[in-house]
Amino acid sequence: MRRLIVFSGLLLVNVVIVFAQIGTTARNGLLCTPVPSKEAVALYKYLLDLKGKKILSGQQDSPWGIDEFSYLKTVTGKQPAIKGMDFIKQNDNANEVQKAIDWWKAGGIPTIMWHWGAPGKGEGYESSKKAIDIDSCFIEGSVQYKAFWSELKIKGDLLEHLRNANVPILWRPFHELNGNWFWWGKQGPEKFKRLWITMFDYLVKERKLNNLIWVLCYTGQPNPDWYPGDQYVDIAGADTYEKGDGPQPEMFNKVKSIIGDKFPIAYHECGIPPDPDKCISEGIIWSWWMEWHTSWLEKVDKTYLKKVYDHELVITLDEVPNIMAKYGLK
Repeated sequence: MRRLIVFSGLLLVNVVIVFAQIGTTARNGLLCTPVPSKEAVALYKYLLDLKGKKILSGQQDSPWGIDEFSYLKTVTGKQPAIKGMDFIKQNDNANEVQKAIDWWKAGGIPTIMWHWGAPGKGEGYESSKKAIDIDSCFIEGSVQYKAFWSELKIKGDLLEHLRNANVPILWRPFHELNGNWFWWGKQGPEKFKRLWITMFDYLVKERKLNNLIWVLCYTGQPNPDWYPGDQYVDIAGADTYEKGDGPQPEMFNKVKSIIGDKFPIAYHECGIPPDPDKCISEGIIWSWWMEWHTSWLEKVDKTYLKKVYDHELVITLDEVPNIMAKYGLK
């Protein structure tokens, strides 16, 4: 009898371990946020439904320079499915939030990134490249600690406004994480992962922001050492500006080797959208691509841009379904 009890106990432990592993690695299409909003769930279902079949078009917006979306309408007659915003300047951030709300209401998909100025060094793109001792962000009383948590609270307030407006966000912080050009990537993978997990715990567990879909963005050379874990990621991808209009199979497959086939894979930023014909012929179907703003967009050949936006593989704003009606919880 004792042997039977021991055997049963071991069997139960093994079953628990197996199911724990399944929950950690696969999640069966669930978001990493414990109790996600119905809008976030619906959007993620849509992305999973498209995975490997279609590519969403995307365009990064800028609050300066040209109006990228008017430009696209003039050149292609269409609008992208995804609109990208950036929490780069505090004076513009309320506007970025409103743009996200308006885009979701118009039937599009909003994504927000953050060129976070190094804590204690000021805001903006140049400050995001400045070096600091990342450990100091966790030393209470330090300049970096005060700036780090103050900035995180401010961004939490903005994202809370979006949650209260029932708007899901493809949230892409700490982009190009394994490069050495932004402060969060200058001191190696362990310190980066601490930053990512700290942000996740604060926004999701403390602030209860259940409208975020967590998007991890590598450079063109994805590295598994920098991966924070399935329990903190919903989508992963990479970006490059240097390799023309090809579908970047090496970059795609490096991301896939890290996350497997369970999550959507995004081409986060590009100088030229990948040629959809080449994507099909090479079997590389990104979940979306995001054309960079201002002069990057203007440099893309107009005939080619129209070809991309007209292609059957590429989804534009007019082709996005009513996500809540089709994928929302009944």
